[in-house]
Amino acid sequence: MITYLLLALTVGLALWSILMVRRGTRRPFPDIVYSSLVSLALAAFVYLYGTWVYGSIYLKYVFGGLYVCLFCYFLLRRKTDLPRRTPFVRLTFFVLLTLAVVLYFTGTTGIPRTVELDFPMKKGRYFVLQGGKGLPSNLFHFSLRGAIYAMDIVRLNDWGNRANTVFSKNLEDYAIFGDTVYSPCTGRIIRANGDDPDNIPPNMKRGPKNTNAVLIDAGNYYVFMGHLKQGSVSVKEGDEVKTGQPLACVGNSGFSTEPHLHIQVHRKEKGKAWYASEPLYINFNGHGYLLNEMIRKKHLK
Repeated sequence: MITYLLLALTVGLALWSILMVRRGTRRPFPDIVYSSLVSLALAAFVYLYGTWVYGSIYLKYVFGGLYVCLFCYFLLRRKTDLPRRTPFVRLTFFVLLTLAVVLYFTGTTGIPRTVELDFPMKKGRYFVLQGGKGLPSNLFHFSLRGAIYAMDIVRLNDWGNRANTVFSKNLEDYAIFGDTVYSPCTGRIIRANGDDPDNIPPNMKRGPKNTNAVLIDAGNYYVFMGHLKQGSVSVKEGDEVKTGQPLACVGNSGFSTEPHLHIQVHRKEKGKAWYASEPLYINFNGHGYLLNEMIRKKHLK
């Protein structure tokens, strides 16, 4: 299962970053500099991009603190008993990893237009499972009809996981399943469907055309929210909705491997379908979020 592989890869790279600095401090100067730089870049990459949430988001913070402590410890107690090595490969890795870390924050799409929305859920702690400013942090959405700023949101349980286990075929095990989705803006419903069944993870053969979804015309932009729970959509086409009004519940319909809320926003452009118009980067209650970030309550007041 892909979730187990991604979690194992995250933990493996984290351990590798620690091993690199341990071995690097045992080589002569300037090898110690090369190894330390690569180790730092790898640790930052894993910290930002790692799929820690498949185990627990708290593992991310444990790794960060442990890495800093061990990095300082190895440097202070270093001894030279290993031979020098060519720095070319390590410097190449350093450049690539550093570029990935920088692009995590900046993306590759320039400075995006933004839209201000209310966060569409009201209880619990939430997490950006997929999202960001284009490549490389939002790779999956980047390929979907211009949805370069789309977000997939899950809820965290008390253990910092999005489900009771690393992976479960039981929809009720996922913390977000059944959560009420509230309108993030005022507008008019121009699409609402909720009859498609929820997938049993990880089956998503039904594809994107069978997604229970709500599409809101907010005047200057469109808001699309998908993967809603079967039978939960409480609005219909033509309804006027206000910010904070209940719309549906989170489910697992359509092209989805596990329960989550998908949301994307596009600027309204004459003569263009909503999904073909310019995508907008979402600020929830004045704060923007990136891949693997927690959506904190203090930002939603």
